[in-house]
Amino acid sequence: MIGVGKIKQYSNVLEKPLSKGKQEVSLSAFAFLFSELVQYNQTQVDNIAELERRLEDAGYAVGARVLELLCHRDKGNRRETRLLGILSFVHSTVWKVLFGKVADSLEKGTEHEDEYMISEKELLVNRFISIPKDMGTFNCGAFVAGIVRGVLDSAGFPAVVTAHFVPMEGQQRPRTTILIKFAEEVLRREARLG
Repeated sequence: MIGVGKIKQYSNVLEKPLSKGKQEVSLSAFAFLFSELVQYNQTQVDNIAELERRLEDAGYAVGARVLELLCHRDKGNRRETRLLGILSFVHSTVWKVLFGKVADSLEKGTEHEDEYMISEKELLVNRFISIPKDMGTFNCGAFVAGIVRGVLDSAGFPAVVTAHFVPMEGQQRPRTTILIKFAEEVLRREARLG
């Protein structure tokens, strides 16, 4: 029978529960919007470094909001307080929400104590991008680096985050590595916590 079940009526939109809703965005819609973001910023700058910085700034705003949303939705407003905890959170939870899968790898830098790397074979923002020869080293992964920096800064882990291409043997396209270099204060706090 139609209409037999009880449906709870809400008098106010604020009383409705927060549902997760549909969490996927059409890949073609994302690719179109991202290409427009890149093209718009490209008209506003004179060099590749400035373009990457603008993409990183756009990503930073996204990262801050993603952290806020995930902490509210999944963690009961609790945030990570330890270095490895926040890195694991970015590598798994944040990456899964943004890209539908966990990042390929999370590694600690061998040369410096304060460096960590998140690597991805085929980063979504670089998948549909063809870089003209005159733009040489341009990496759209700067947007994702900005997202990671936004998440880390908002969680109280200031860091310099950059995106780099790393060539792979036998592969036509290089993998993208997000390099995270934490501020000295983060390392001191981590040492105090034990």
